[in-house]
Amino acid sequence: METKGLTPPFDIIIVGSGAAGLYAALCLPTDYRVGIITKDTLKTGASDWAQGGIAAAIAPEDSPQFHEEDTLKAGAGLCDESAVKFLVDHAGNAIESLVDMGVAFDRQGDKLAMTLEAAHSHPRVLHAADTTGRAIVSTLTEKVLQRPNIEIVAQAIALQLWIEPQEKRCQGLSVLYQGKIQWVQASAVILATGGGGQVYAQTTNPAVSTGDGVALAWRAGAIVRDLEFFQFHPTALTKPGSPHFLISEAVRGEGAHLVDAQGRRFAFDYHPAGELAPRDVVSRAIFHYLQAQTAHPTPTHVDLDLRPIEPERIRHRFPNIIRVCQKWGVDVFKEPIPVAPAAHYWMGGVKVDLNNATSIDGLYAIGETASTGVHGANRLASNSLLECLVFAAQLSKLNVTSPVPMIKTTELVIDNQQQWEQEMPQIREIRQALPQLMWQSAGISRRQTVLEEAITQVSLWQKHLKSCSVSQPILNLLPGQSVKLVAPTAQAYLRLCSETLNLLDVAYLMLKSASFRTESRGGHYRQDYPQASREWQKHTLVCGDRWWKGEIS
Repeated sequence: METKGLTPPFDIIIVGSGAAGLYAALCLPTDYRVGIITKDTLKTGASDWAQGGIAAAIAPEDSPQFHEEDTLKAGAGLCDESAVKFLVDHAGNAIESLVDMGVAFDRQGDKLAMTLEAAHSHPRVLHAADTTGRAIVSTLTEKVLQRPNIEIVAQAIALQLWIEPQEKRCQGLSVLYQGKIQWVQASAVILATGGGGQVYAQTTNPAVSTGDGVALAWRAGAIVRDLEFFQFHPTALTKPGSPHFLISEAVRGEGAHLVDAQGRRFAFDYHPAGELAPRDVVSRAIFHYLQAQTAHPTPTHVDLDLRPIEPERIRHRFPNIIRVCQKWGVDVFKEPIPVAPAAHYWMGGVKVDLNNATSIDGLYAIGETASTGVHGANRLASNSLLECLVFAAQLSKLNVTSPVPMIKTTELVIDNQQQWEQEMPQIREIRQALPQLMWQSAGISRRQTVLEEAITQVSLWQKHLKSCSVSQPILNLLPGQSVKLVAPTAQAYLRLCSETLNLLDVAYLMLKSASFRTESRGGHYRQDYPQASREWQKHTLVCGDRWWKGEIS
């Protein structure tokens, strides 16, 4: 069994069970009682979907300095150099740790195999076929389940952080679990909830990626950073009825060509490196190319042709891509894959230092939820899994005090079934309309008037949802109160409402940040300000309803 039950108090609570959360749990001192709260079951996060691999400059001809230079270049002037240096210098230790745990990376003879990906100057991406994330998460999951000090609490939703009012310290959170909302106390809370790709209509992210960690932290008063920077992966499978399955950058690294309907490699019209240019450049190239087409109907995709790669190489490197494409009627050995950009990775997040500490004492963030400063305005391919591991390892030094005794709890019984049922249709409507609005207004190409219209609409939705009866136990439950839900559908209603609240909050933050930054840089492109500006070589910082520029360190 994954779940042993929710039995507080804990020394440390981790929210999220992707690579960052699992590795963090394994790195924490074993004498701490650790709870991992996960929305679904284990292996539902984006880490499990990561195909391309994990970057590390461990080959003799490579060096951390080269890796650092590539990362800084991709980050378009917004990387914090100290964070990047820390990342690349500790990459070797992270890989060694995974190998020691039993992660079966591909090998060439007795050496670890490495491939080249876009914007890397050397082949340094380690992989396990094209399911690297799954290989890593499966191994980490096995190790976590063997640890008696770690408790997995599945099908549980984190609703609200518990901030002690005098010292402004995080001392736990409220959790929806098995028909009850209760406050769970801990000396430290670690947010590892992944990204927020579900805020967009087209995304490679799994359904659980609803920006929960960033929304929770922002509502609690933490500083968040660079939320306008969202990376759109250039090549997601685009067929009617199919999910936006990511076709790894490694495919282009191995020699696949990006072509139009006539077989022309059009990406070279936009950048000298063609399909191996940085992700944001390739995504915009596809976006603008498709926009410029006058054919009727307007094409919705371009083609990724794997046929320049030797068939045996394709079979060895990309078995999962072959399998998924085959499922949707594409034979990669005989025809190109129809692809288009999709929202993939959020560079921004909760601002943290090198020890993962946020601006709130007792609150930490890791992985895609965090803004460590390593990705800048545009993440270098395959640095995300590495960031999860390198920064999570820092938590081995985490020193926490024992949690204070739980305060006395008063249980409230809520049976608002009829009222909640009446509110659900409009909440579902907002949940469906928001991703379309965000794709059109804050997608690959943005402009001020459209951003402002979207901000107005999102603000109205926020106001409406916060006034609903179903949102009250999520937003306004006081420490010392717990809620017992009577209706069997109440948990599902609360989950939908919680995720919609979080998506609205992150949409608002992204739109306002995109409006605030009047330039184009990395994953943020403004049609009305198409050039980068020296004045904007700064972080975007947000706390509550205050936006300001922050220095690059």
